[in-house]
Amino acid sequence: MSQENQTVGYVHSVETFGLVDGPGVRYVLFLQGCAMRCQYCHNPETWAFTRDRAQTPQQAFAAAYRYHNYWKNNGGLTISGGEPLLQLDFVSEVFRLARAKGVHTALDTSGQPFAPEDAAWMARFDELLAHTSLVILDLKEIDGARHETLTGHGNANILAMARYVAEKGVPLWVRHVLVPGLTDDPAGLRQLDAFIRTLPTVRRVEVLPYHTLGLFKWKNLGIPYPLDGVRTPTGEEVQQAEELLHVQEYPDAPKR
Repeated sequence: MSQENQTVGYVHSVETFGLVDGPGVRYVLFLQGCAMRCQYCHNPETWAFTRDRAQTPQQAFAAAYRYHNYWKNNGGLTISGGEPLLQLDFVSEVFRLARAKGVHTALDTSGQPFAPEDAAWMARFDELLAHTSLVILDLKEIDGARHETLTGHGNANILAMARYVAEKGVPLWVRHVLVPGLTDDPAGLRQLDAFIRTLPTVRRVEVLPYHTLGLFKWKNLGIPYPLDGVRTPTGEEVQQAEELLHVQEYPDAPKR
């Protein structure tokens, strides 16, 4: 029995013409399940691993490839979540099928499942990286204690993943959500900047302003929203953060 037939993935939703999850026009596959509980999460409905909407890698890629005529200028396929690394083998096989067709593949992850002390897991991760054109990594907070408060998990393994991906030569985009009073202190941003500068394959750094567009989802799910009353950052605050993170110095810097 082939790897493809042995592997099943659990899909939450798809976006057929994504414009923000990697370069160009993207088909974005959102998978189920996430262990993190980020206080500002705008997709809490993806936390649950409901194990419905099962697809084989071939089914998932065939659905995406119907849109390949729109994938100009490095457009292609992005797999996000939830947390896609919780379904690592499925993602790896979808990406293998995509790369065989010359499709640009992007992994959008927070890195929480990264297990550098597990040799078997790392072998599977290496297989995934072999078929990955770009890793989009959310670095939510550089301070370990604050990261645990923010997400329910520490960040030592996440930072280790960033270093590992860079060592493997895979291009990286780094994203940071700017939340007033939570992830916006200048000292922390300078520390994050210093870390990013140790990663030689970073091609883009993005500051994503905190928003409340997903608040209704928390209410619909009956989950208390921990940041109730927190405002969105001003344009000036976003610009200051971009300057502290030297956003414009990266080759694929977002254009204002």
